[in-house]
Amino acid sequence: MMKNINSMTILAGSLLILLSAVSVNAHHPVQGKFDPDEEMQFSGQVTKVDWRSPHVHVFVNVTDNNQSVNWAVELENPMILVNNGWKENSLRPGDAITVAGILARDGSRQIWGEQVSLSDTGRSVYSVSELSPNKPLSPRPVPRWPQDNKPALGATPGGIGGLWNYPTEKALVEDGVSVAMNDYGLLEDINDAALVAPMQDWALARYVHRQQRSLRDDPMYLDCKPPGGPRQYQSDLGFQLIEDKQNERIFVLLGSGNRNYRIIYLDGRDPSGQVGGDDDNPLFYGRSTGSWEGDTLVVDTRGFNEGFWFTNGGLPHTEKLAMVEKFTRTNFDTLHYEVTIDDPGAYTRPWTASWEMSWVGGQELPFSLCQHNRQ
Repeated sequence: MMKNINSMTILAGSLLILLSAVSVNAHHPVQGKFDPDEEMQFSGQVTKVDWRSPHVHVFVNVTDNNQSVNWAVELENPMILVNNGWKENSLRPGDAITVAGILARDGSRQIWGEQVSLSDTGRSVYSVSELSPNKPLSPRPVPRWPQDNKPALGATPGGIGGLWNYPTEKALVEDGVSVAMNDYGLLEDINDAALVAPMQDWALARYVHRQQRSLRDDPMYLDCKPPGGPRQYQSDLGFQLIEDKQNERIFVLLGSGNRNYRIIYLDGRDPSGQVGGDDDNPLFYGRSTGSWEGDTLVVDTRGFNEGFWFTNGGLPHTEKLAMVEKFTRTNFDTLHYEVTIDDPGAYTRPWTASWEMSWVGGQELPFSLCQHNRQ
């Protein structure tokens, strides 16, 4: 049911963010914080634009019953807005705007801005669409390192930098299984839960519980826990693979989280380590060792703790989790990712999921800190 505040002064810019059940992937499940059954529309005057990660906030003064109250309009990540052509000053203090969206579950004066527009012209601002980079009509060849002819998993020396982004899947689902879910991993039909992966009974019950609570218990949102496991490749903020040939290792730099990174060692070391973490085994990311099989980098990772969600949607895992990841650059603009999950503590058998990412040349990772603005 849509509520209206007819006389209002809003602290926001003209925004039209069409975030339906299947839309842009924010840093936390929107439905965990905001209630899709509680809609509101109001007009007001922008007082401040807080252009910081993980989400932009526009503060608005709204007049209600002859009293001025301040509202926070939450929007997408700055990088996503920039990728859609917006700037911080696309909306300025003093602008009169109209906002439509869904209200915070805790009753505070916060709203997720599904639509924001300038009141005088109706022009929408900060709108977001599901765009992906245009790829050439003829695939460009895989770039290779001159010293060993191995595929370059990122930029080569002298080449244009960039990152991998726009994953074709946003949550783990076993290959060959078709279930409807949104970009946060929230199922359209909870009865499909058992199809997603071969879960043990307790794991299925926990997964269903997390789903029924609209993913609001996500530790990445509640406690700024890192996106360990395959989740690091499910974000709209991208990642980089930085190859250190001399020291036989690859750095995985993440646009999400808190400037997090992990290291894949290619020097033949044993993939063991303390579950609690040590210098070579970053907490939440396990210890990763890799080797090349033809043009595919195969990575064995184990030593995880249980303090994070390893995928959007809340599939559970235990400390017994081990992953085999395969990275294959099929052409210049495409990276194929495949992961086999082997967790005898949560699943009845090993299972595999896969998707692709697109190369975005000339773009750097955003400076994203979870604690920047947690209004």
